[in-house]
Amino acid sequence: MKRIFDILLVTMFFIVFFFPMLIIALLVKITSKGPVLYWSDRVGKHNTIFKMPKFRTMMADTPAMATHLMKNPEQYCTPVGSFLRKSSLDELPQLYSVLKGDMSFVGPRPALFNQDDLIELRTKKGIHKLVPGITGWAQINGRDDLPIPEKVDLDEYYLNNHSLMFDLKTLFMTLLSVIKRQGVQH
Repeated sequence: MKRIFDILLVTMFFIVFFFPMLIIALLVKITSKGPVLYWSDRVGKHNTIFKMPKFRTMMADTPAMATHLMKNPEQYCTPVGSFLRKSSLDELPQLYSVLKGDMSFVGPRPALFNQDDLIELRTKKGIHKLVPGITGWAQINGRDDLPIPEKVDLDEYYLNNHSLMFDLKTLFMTLLSVIKRQGVQH
């Protein structure tokens, strides 16, 4: 049922966001050197690595590390990068990952391939058995502001309580968080 819901929703999103995605792609291309998309190595279901696309918001030579670990991440942002990140529009290409089945709309956010502490804690609690999501329970309850153990506790809560109604609630709360720009850093 969740997969059918994801496919229906991704189809609707592609229809609604097709032209805005073209405009964003054009803005990324004309304001900075490098590709329009950034393909990040992420940890998926059962800890398999997959390539997750995002609109590129950082300069092409930015180190591959979590933004919150950088000393001054703003120095790496492209001219439109900060806006795309704060508005979460950089996430739109992940619709492809949902369509492909690497991701769902709702689930734990996929860890970077080098976030060993997060991957280890999620594996110990069985969270690695879930398909990662564009948004998740931890995303709407703190996002970048949460320490890793708290994120994992929220991911575990989702693991133990997920349902279609819980996913709908999470999607609605995500929309509110994006509008308010809550928990977003850089």
